[in-house]
Amino acid sequence: MRKFCDLGLLLIVVLWLVFNGRASSQPQQAQVPGFFIFGDSLVDNGNNNGMITLSRANYRPYGIDFPQGVTGRFTNGRTYVDVLAQLMGFRTYIPPYSRTRGAALLRGVNYASGAAGIRDETGDNLGAHTSMNQQVSNFGNTVAEMRRFFRGDANALSTYLGRCIFYSGMGSNDYLNNYFMPNFYTSSSDYTTKAYAAALLQDYSRQLTQLYALGARKVIVTGVGQIGCIPYQLARYHSNSSRCNENINNAILIFNSGLKKMVDNFNRGQLPGAKFVYLDSYQSTFDLFQNASAAGFEVIDKGCCGVGRNNGQITCLPLLQACRDRTKYLFWDAFHPTEAANILLGKASYSSNTQSYTYPINIQQLAML
Repeated sequence: MRKFCDLGLLLIVVLWLVFNGRASSQPQQAQVPGFFIFGDSLVDNGNNNGMITLSRANYRPYGIDFPQGVTGRFTNGRTYVDVLAQLMGFRTYIPPYSRTRGAALLRGVNYASGAAGIRDETGDNLGAHTSMNQQVSNFGNTVAEMRRFFRGDANALSTYLGRCIFYSGMGSNDYLNNYFMPNFYTSSSDYTTKAYAAALLQDYSRQLTQLYALGARKVIVTGVGQIGCIPYQLARYHSNSSRCNENINNAILIFNSGLKKMVDNFNRGQLPGAKFVYLDSYQSTFDLFQNASAAGFEVIDKGCCGVGRNNGQITCLPLLQACRDRTKYLFWDAFHPTEAANILLGKASYSSNTQSYTYPINIQQLAML
């Protein structure tokens, strides 16, 4: 049995070396063997390209600063998880699930889908998408396919997955493209903001527990950012007391508070052997707004590419002229940050020395466990 296990692990090592081009020379070794990503358009890298949906970004000027050009990323260059992958030592970006099979699965997969949410109906107003429930199901299919590379050795596969990093960023669309869209959804009349957050957290807890059952042990869970301040909201919201839509921000804070408590419960024995890290995207985006000038940003209230007030009434359309200097803009379009913002957010959460961004440890420390 020991020999059988050793052969299986040897096969994985060989595949890993060949696939990453490390059989010769002495390149940097990735800190973890694989990186698996779940989320929405903030981290989608092409899974929506073949779908009938308004939530697609496989056209210019999206990808204008990305080495591979147009890929389906909802920004001008790298996404937050692209930056994170580089910081963790991956030599190439994690590929989308829609075109990843075979040995490539071992180093990680991106399941994220624009317009996706915790709830299945979230984002239906925009068209097709892959909800969190379906993303978890897709990961189950990946695990089943990965078993053959371990010759059916469940323990070896579990050990391998236990060393990988998992990222889950969900919830934004459950507010933007569900609760705060009363003309399309009934959720705002069905639930108070507190009850809606509780319903989301109950579903999300089940989904994250399913990932744990499939092998996830080192998990980053991100709170929802300050979406009441994105150009899309600024273009629609008018108030003498606040620049941002604080109704949305206050609702998000209820969800984020519950999510952080959920992480505590997971870490305190609810999911034995797991280590969850809560990523406070609300605080990090708030601080980025407050210190934008010091970070080199000159424009924080409008998209680099878009139409109408704040370049946020209509998001970036095909072949639309984008701003010239993307490094000066916090937002790329009506919803999504620029590559420059993603780089700052990625670096801050990777090696943060304060629990205000990552809790209870930072991502670099999580990778080293």
